[in-house]
Parts: sequence; structure tokens; C-alpha cells
Amino acid sequence: MKVSFYTLGCKVNQYETQAMEHLLRDRGHEIVPPNGEADACVVNTCSVTASSDQKSRQAVHRLRREHPGALIAVCGCYIQTHPDGGRALGADLLAGSGDRRGFVDLLEKAMAERRPAASIDAALARRSFEVLPAGGVGGHTRAMLKVEDGCSNFCTYCIIPYARGPVRSLPAEQAAVQAAELAAAGYREIVLTGIEISSWGRDLHQGKTLIDLVETLCAAAPKARLRLGSLEPRTITREFCRRASVLPNLCGHFHLSLQSGCDATLKRMGRKYDSARYYESVALLNQYFSRPAVTTDLITGFPQETEEEFQQTLSFIRKCGFAKMHIFPYSIRPGTRAAGMEQVPKQVREERARRAAEAAAEMHRAYLEGCVGAVYPVLFEQPRDGGRFAGHAPNYMEVSVEGADLHNRVRKVQITGTDGEILFGELRGIV
Repeated sequence: MKVSFYTLGCKVNQYETQAMEHLLRDRGHEIVPPNGEADACVVNTCSVTASSDQKSRQAVHRLRREHPGALIAVCGCYIQTHPDGGRALGADLLAGSGDRRGFVDLLEKAMAERRPAASIDAALARRSFEVLPAGGVGGHTRAMLKVEDGCSNFCTYCIIPYARGPVRSLPAEQAAVQAAELAAAGYREIVLTGIEISSWGRDLHQGKTLIDLVETLCAAAPKARLRLGSLEPRTITREFCRRASVLPNLCGHFHLSLQSGCDATLKRMGRKYDSARYYESVALLNQYFSRPAVTTDLITGFPQETEEEFQQTLSFIRKCGFAKMHIFPYSIRPGTRAAGMEQVPKQVREERARRAAEAAAEMHRAYLEGCVGAVYPVLFEQPRDGGRFAGHAPNYMEVSVEGADLHNRVRKVQITGTDGEILFGELRGIV
């Protein structure tokens, strides 16, 4: 059968979609684009915000209109957290966020029998990590390796622990095998992904932490560079930095989730650190790595946030000097504790997001300007207009050079300038 996938949400969803595509191809099925002629259309949904729920529903309705004769299958976090909402969509197959191999089995069965089916487990009861095929998305030069699933933090604004269940880890030995296979397949970069990779190893009870896994994977795939996904700030300790800084293929890019730079707001969010501990992590990274790119997420207008608290956040992000930021005005997530708190007006949330974005743009520009003159190994990915090719340096800054036929090649590039958004450079040789 011909199967199309439409994926919403995070890198974990993207990873799991490519894994399901892999499994289907192995069984002789054909994967077609979302707008292609398909026998079955799969929507891998997201539920991180109420807006994500809405986008998931809209995607299902649109595919039903565009593919009236196709089987419509819906899986993922929205179905896991809103099974009744999923049933109201009238899909032919419903499944939650777990057991992707089982979902592929159900998809084949539903297609053969043309009967509605559903399989939604209790996420909080999950205790094992489902090992899936690792790989890239489309023609990408980097591959994702999912090493962890679930989260046990229960932040007051977040529904994901209920959608994904508790922390489960891929054992280091199995992760190493997958990393080596990805490198042998020609991928030049491996991105470690998971719902909360900082908690890797907690459920294995072997006394190992994320840095142990990172060392193992860097050794297993020495010719590929390793990039870490989003990290909890407390992961960054002196011991972590001491060991990580000597790994030649670990990218100097660290995404430390912040959400707020105000201690009172962090406490209402249920975060497990304060601004002092967060800044300690930033300082350690800058001490052990040469101009690392420290990036982050920020939520503006969290319930009860005052103008004074927001000003504290603005001052704090400038103190950290982030290389790049993702900024979101707070979105009410029904079913969370924060949804019942006193809300900040929407226009205030959005106005604060705009002000924070202005500060973020200044810091991004300053970071890029500090890269001028440096030489980086750049992994090139795709051509640009005007006879140029673009890729990313280890710090994940985009780099553009004059050149052709550079796809999936790593070349030394001397940075000659910036437009405040990306870097420009000249080729200097093979790595």
C-alpha cells in the first residue's frame, strides 16, 4: 500500500515518523509525500499546547477532504491525552504515543479488513523503552538517534508527562550500535533526541548519566559529529564539562531550557532550578568551551507574571548572552495546573514576547559578529540562490559560501561576515 505521513510537533515525533516509514518500507509498502496519492494517510499528532491540538485536528479534517477514499490513521500525543477528541474525528485508526511497531501492525490490519481500530494504552504505566530504527528525515545529512522517552518533571504548564509517561532509556550498548550504523550509512552528524535526555539512565539503575552515554557514542562513531538535544540546566556540572570538552566530535552547541529568568516565575512553573543555578551552567560552558553556542527557550506572560518579573527575565537573558532563543507567549494548556492560575492578558503576553525577541535578536547578532574571522568545519546541506551552498557549523550557526556539489560534505570555512542572521565565509580546505 501507499502510505503518507503528516507530522506535527517535536523532533521525537519526527524521529518516530521516520522509524515507522522505515518499518513500512521493510514490509514492502511505499511511502509517498503528504500531498501524494495514498491508500492510507497517517497523522502523527502533537499536544504540547492547545494550538497544537487544534492543528492536529485540522490536519485530520484536511486529509479526510483531500483523500476521501484513503484510510485515515491518527496517532501521537493528542490521541494519547484526548482519546475522546480523537474518536470525534472519525478516523479509521486511533493509537496513542507508544508502541510504534504495534501501530504499523494495526495499520496493515485496518487496511486489509477495512474496519475501524483503536489502541491507546496508559502512558504513566509504561516502563520499557521501545527500540526503533534510527535514521534521517528525507535527504537530510544529519540523523536523529532517540535515546530516551518520557518525562517525570511535571512542570505546571506541561501535559507531556501524561502524554509520554515516565523516563525510559535506551541502553548505552544499543545506542552505540545504532550510532555506528548511522555513521557507516554516511550520516555526518547524529543528533541525540528524546523527551528529556538529561534524565537518560535514571531508570537503568547502573549509576550512569548522560555524559557516560555521550562518551560512548562519540567513541562508537568517531567520524560523525554528535549534537545534543535540549538539556535540563542542572545537567551542566563541572564534571560534565570537564569530560565533554575533550570529546573532539561533540558539537559546542548546548540548548539549555530556561523558560523564565525570574525565580518567582520559575517556582510557579515547577522548574527544578533557579536563575543562579542556571547561570552557573552558562558560566561553566563558557569556561570549558571556546565560544560555545548556548541557546534556550523562553515563555513570556506566564500566569501571574508581573512587569517587574518580566524585567528580571530581560536582564537575566542579557546577562547570559544567548546565541539564539526560541520565544513563545504563554499558551493555556487545558489539563495543567497553570491553566487554573490567574492569567496574564493575551496582548501583554505577546507584547512581552516581542520585547524579548528584540533582545534575542541583538544577542544573536553579537554572537555571529564574534564568529567573524574564525575557521569552522561546516557540514553542507543544501544549495542556495546565487551559486551558494549552506550548511551548519558545530555551533549550529548557518554558514553560506560560494560553491556547488557540497551536499553532505564537511569543509573548513573561514567566516568573513554576517548579515545578523547567518554567517558568510570562504572555503579553506577539507577537514
